[in-house]
Amino acid sequence: MIKAIAVGASTGGVAAMREIAAGLPADFPIPVLVTIHIGPHRSYLADILQDSGPLPCKQAEAGEPILGGVIYVAPPDHHLVVEAGRAELVRGPKENWARPAIDPLFRSAALEYGPELVAVVLSGKLNDGTAGLYEVKRRGGATVVQGPSDAQEPSMPRSALRHVDVDYVVP
Repeated sequence: MIKAIAVGASTGGVAAMREIAAGLPADFPIPVLVTIHIGPHRSYLADILQDSGPLPCKQAEAGEPILGGVIYVAPPDHHLVVEAGRAELVRGPKENWARPAIDPLFRSAALEYGPELVAVVLSGKLNDGTAGLYEVKRRGGATVVQGPSDAQEPSMPRSALRHVDVDYVVP
């Protein structure tokens, strides 16, 4: 049984994430945790995703319980991680030149949910998400990568495919 979905993206990822949000049903029972490279700038990502589909979407808050049927977005300049069923925000070092970065979310979610996690790498430059996706796979979770030919920026999907035995490649 799937208990959580973690999604990571960078360049081109907002459009892909909007499509995902639009495709989820209003009664979707699983939490969706999202990290998109936004840096320290004010973000409207939660509003954009909220307007894209039926699920409530919010910027994650430190210590809040992770509930099914909600899309949680990493806030500017903080890594979103999962600890004991709660969202935690970390202003630690940048990873892969980014904060928020995808790898901290994937690693922490893999520890929390193990084989009950689905992790998704979408469009983006360089290789953020690859190491975290490897950890998800190592702990028995399902791994999904946006097809590089479908991604606005194929570097992150290509890196994941090069280094992880990915379960699914999808448009």
